[in-house]
Amino acid sequence: MSTATAPVSASAQRAAERNWQGRYREYDLVKEFVVALVAVSVLSVALAALFSSPDEKQINISQWSRIAPNDFVATAATELDRTSGTATYGAPYTHDPSAAQKIGPITPQNWLGVTHPIDTVSDFVVRPLSQVAGDPALTAALTQWSAGSATQQEGWASAYDDALQKAPDNDPNKVATADYGPVPVMLSSLLKVAQSGGLDGELLSQGKFFATDYTKPLLFIADGAYLEDQARAEHLGGDQWGMMKETGNYPGQAWLWLYTVWYQVKPFSTSPNADALVWGLMMLLTPASSSSRSSRVFARFRGGSRCTG
Repeated sequence: MSTATAPVSASAQRAAERNWQGRYREYDLVKEFVVALVAVSVLSVALAALFSSPDEKQINISQWSRIAPNDFVATAATELDRTSGTATYGAPYTHDPSAAQKIGPITPQNWLGVTHPIDTVSDFVVRPLSQVAGDPALTAALTQWSAGSATQQEGWASAYDDALQKAPDNDPNKVATADYGPVPVMLSSLLKVAQSGGLDGELLSQGKFFATDYTKPLLFIADGAYLEDQARAEHLGGDQWGMMKETGNYPGQAWLWLYTVWYQVKPFSTSPNADALVWGLMMLLTPASSSSRSSRVFARFRGGSRCTG
């Protein structure tokens, strides 16, 4: 069996034998790769520094009470006299149907009732303090509180709350002298428990083996001014347009833009029922959006069928 080789033309042979007369230039592939890698890395770090979201650490009660002790005590006073945001929120935390936001005559907030009952006096103040041992002054204060009637307890707490609001910088040390019963001792002790980290653990473990329900500590923190101050510093306030993509959480807060944008326009921005109104609007927009998307998919499917049929 023989194989035949195609003949090579004389001009092609001469071209192959002719030496290259032009310039030669070295090309270092590794060097090119390293330069490209460094350039892309520097560019990525620079863009991340300019446009990325900060990886803020979790805010807890211990941190709050150490950084803003006056705000913590002022918030605890509102929990004790039941005037805090949580105490007056209504369902699903407290039994106050009149507190519910409305859509006209409808109150969706009350439909499921109180599913997560919270007594701010007991859960946020009295019960955590009752776990403290070896403090005779606190023990006497709790005994005096328990012995008082509901009216007397409310009188003590309200008087101290009012006086604290009038004190310079809400400083407990500058409250006017009056009869506040055991309240000053109780709140001073609660501040110490919070700063030690004990209140975080106590609010997480109330009545449950696994400490996975952060509702109570989060509500307590949200009742104060510290959490909102931190949010506004990052342009995340209710009347601000900021939005943060928290590192590690997918898809993050960006997907909420359509929900939150309504809070920036009237009548939602000025309505006391904004949450209920925005929720109702989104319940209308979500099915409409899904229906429109399904129609487009179906139309594309039919169009494709006609083209291939």
